[in-house]
Amino acid sequence: MKDNNRSRKRKSTLRQKLLLIIFGLLVGGTFSEIGLRIIDYSYPQFYQNDYYRGFALRPGIEGTYRREGTSYVRINSDGLRDREHTKTKPANTVRIALLGDSFVEAMHVPMERTFWSLLGPKLEACNAFHGKQVEIINFGVSGYGTAQELMTLRQKVWDYSPDIVILAFTIFNDVYDNFRPLNGTEQVPYFVYRNRQLVYDGAFRDSPKYLSRYSKLNRFGRWFHDHLRIVQLVHYVQFVTKLRLTDWRNRRRLAAAPQKQSASADPADLGRDNMMYIEPRDEDWKEGWRVTEGLILQIRDEVKQHGAGFFLMIVPTAIQVYPTPVVRENFMRFVGVNTMFYPNSRLKALAEREQIDFFDPAEQMQAYAAEHKVILNGFGQDIGNGHWNIAGHQAVAELLAQRLCSDQAIVRSVSRKPNYLTISKSIH
Repeated sequence: MKDNNRSRKRKSTLRQKLLLIIFGLLVGGTFSEIGLRIIDYSYPQFYQNDYYRGFALRPGIEGTYRREGTSYVRINSDGLRDREHTKTKPANTVRIALLGDSFVEAMHVPMERTFWSLLGPKLEACNAFHGKQVEIINFGVSGYGTAQELMTLRQKVWDYSPDIVILAFTIFNDVYDNFRPLNGTEQVPYFVYRNRQLVYDGAFRDSPKYLSRYSKLNRFGRWFHDHLRIVQLVHYVQFVTKLRLTDWRNRRRLAAAPQKQSASADPADLGRDNMMYIEPRDEDWKEGWRVTEGLILQIRDEVKQHGAGFFLMIVPTAIQVYPTPVVRENFMRFVGVNTMFYPNSRLKALAEREQIDFFDPAEQMQAYAAEHKVILNGFGQDIGNGHWNIAGHQAVAELLAQRLCSDQAIVRSVSRKPNYLTISKSIH
């Protein structure tokens, strides 16, 4: 009998302690949630599944972007990191559509400081645009390769009837993003060559991770993330922890690697990102380049079919535009190359062969950084790495405006605007 009483007392005590713990968590969580809302903390999920592109920006979502740099981001009603645009092009307006990845999406800086926001007024001031209004529409999405940009062109861009399409090609990762064996993920679409034709591969739709995002549990979790700032904070802490662990591993790998590499260095020592600076040696990299060049030409062809002008722009890597020569020289010594511009030269040769309007601002940005004594990539402690900061966007806006204002092919595409309107109507 006494044992039963003691057992009941223990259970009662445990229940009381458990209730106190739950009550404390609820009170603490409530006050934390209130505090986070008072300081306007947010860390939203900006992306959602997309049937054609794997993922895309969520229309109407807004909040503070904190992954690199800090800015308040609003995604418009059509899922663009941009202001609202009408589908019908206003009179006396030249529309420019920008395709690209995170450098174009540019969540790292306020929208009004992005290169595409700064570019419009600069173009309106030059003779090439004949006093017309210039409207730039940003279709960039972080993580996109050229395959997803081609699908964006097909699924989104033509609704806005652009006169010019600019493809911003990121040297850092676009080639391996375009080829499954190099990219190593099943969650995005690819294009593959079959019978010498590039064919869309939507196998990602059957991948477990893609399908899991449609589950009730995932939707339930997304609701909590959207509505509770404390959940957003937990997710941010998880992201930072994972990022720092990856950085620590990379530093260890670099510290363990020989200080001087050769052109025959093991790719595992160089890392996937640095293989871009070397002429392809194995079949995967050769095929990755072949698919990439095919995708660029496919975009060019479809833009021409719609009567618009096509312009290929290089997005240089951070080391290519770093202002200090000794830093660049040390990097080339590590990779085992005499120049870090192999991918730039290869794309320039493609553009010359195919008569594509081409702009590579790498050397000009390098000179700009040295002249103005600024570093154009990175933020805070990670200055010199990563995406364009405010100075980087300013430099790109100035250099791109100079190039477009002096480009005779662009001038011709603008002057063909009445023809383009006729063509676009017949296609749609």
